[in-house]
Amino acid sequence: MTFVKQPTQVNHLFDELFNSFPANWGRDYSNQVGNPMVNIHETADGFHLELIAAGRNKEYFKVNIEKDLLTISFEKKEVEENKDYKTIRKEFTLNSFKRSFSLDEKIKSDAIQAKYENGILKLFLPKKEQTTQAPKEITIL
Repeated sequence: MTFVKQPTQVNHLFDELFNSFPANWGRDYSNQVGNPMVNIHETADGFHLELIAAGRNKEYFKVNIEKDLLTISFEKKEVEENKDYKTIRKEFTLNSFKRSFSLDEKIKSDAIQAKYENGILKLFLPKKEQTTQAPKEITIL
């Protein structure tokens, strides 16, 4: 007879924490609180970065590059409350955020493109063209 240990929620929590411990050491968990999550995909042409940012206006986003650091930020604009319009419940929150990513030397930073559609900020980070040198034989004198 074989005994199988059924995981409990507490065991599952500890397994998740300790099995990923080295990988998560020092990791910034602020993404789970207020910063939007990001997907990064790689193709032969470049990298595609998708940042989920539903309900925001594209005019309030800033995308900057400084010293091989790509920074995406959103500055929340305060809206003046109308005295004739009484809010009973307010659950929508659009917090300001700032996310930064280190750019690899493979990225052609002057050709990065950004667009906002369907609640997702999409950036295309093209790769630099790889120059390969043909093998060269050196003559020994």
